[in-house]
Amino acid sequence: MKEFIINDNEAGQRFDKYLAKLLREAPKSFFYKMMRKKNIILNGKKATGNEKLLSGDHVKLFLSDETFEKFSGSVPAPRAKHSLDIVYEDEHILLINKPSGMLSQPADDGTPSLVEYLTSYLLENGSLTEEELRTFRPSVCNRLDRNTTGLIAAGKSLPGLQELSGMFKSRNLHKYYLCLVEGVLSEKKHIKGYLAKDKKNNKVTIYRSEKEGTLPVETRYFPLGNNGKRTLLKVELITGRAHQIRAHLASEGHPVVGDPKYGRTGAKIKSQLLHSFRLEFPSMEGTLSYLSGKAFTAPVPEIFLGTLKEEQLEESYYENLE
Repeated sequence: MKEFIINDNEAGQRFDKYLAKLLREAPKSFFYKMMRKKNIILNGKKATGNEKLLSGDHVKLFLSDETFEKFSGSVPAPRAKHSLDIVYEDEHILLINKPSGMLSQPADDGTPSLVEYLTSYLLENGSLTEEELRTFRPSVCNRLDRNTTGLIAAGKSLPGLQELSGMFKSRNLHKYYLCLVEGVLSEKKHIKGYLAKDKKNNKVTIYRSEKEGTLPVETRYFPLGNNGKRTLLKVELITGRAHQIRAHLASEGHPVVGDPKYGRTGAKIKSQLLHSFRLEFPSMEGTLSYLSGKAFTAPVPEIFLGTLKEEQLEESYYENLE
């Protein structure tokens, strides 16, 4: 017999969802059958699987050790480690300033990503145990392209992860970027279009009118200063599509400086100067209500700041940090 007590990171989900994580190698029919036969019970009673779990609930599995080990599977703890630039952290969330070259989420080829680094960090500081990894995995809630830098929000508790993910999905959380673009822009603008993704080449195309297979995109930008050749922009990401800012600005004739995919070929700068620099939380209720109306910023990396100095746009950057 195995006994488990539901913790805060497991509460709030349906019982069958919890069992699917605990017995990840078992077909759903197995644990539904075990519930019917009372070989799996919740709080000493027969369960159906649709119960909403509460912290402190008791789960008992009347299964042999061999059966449990067979269906629970091994959950190896991540071994990838990387120092993290943490902008903000509390018991539910983290905001991390991601460097260029780091993946946001795991790749098919097994390349380590911020998710693995985050999990290792939480295991090391005691916020998470290897046993808890059976039924809860911390994760990031937004993605940045590999060579885009800046703020990524991550959930370290289930309520934090759920509420953060909901804010990104509903677009209630305002996301602002800084980028240096080719050409001179002097007026703020709200641009719209339609994005088509070429998965084979990992590239997108922006169209001005809707076509089959396209998705609508909206981007708002605010010029902060220019030197007659290049412009420092603050960009508000309204929709959040793959490569949206890079492709959308390039389609307007103002590619991001250093962008190898949508920018000018042969550019001197080889790192795209696009940085997620500010997140503004909406007024809200729930677990994260204490973050209502708060904003967090992350400074640009050295290569970005150095380029702004060379382009004599450093002052425009510092004037708009807050």
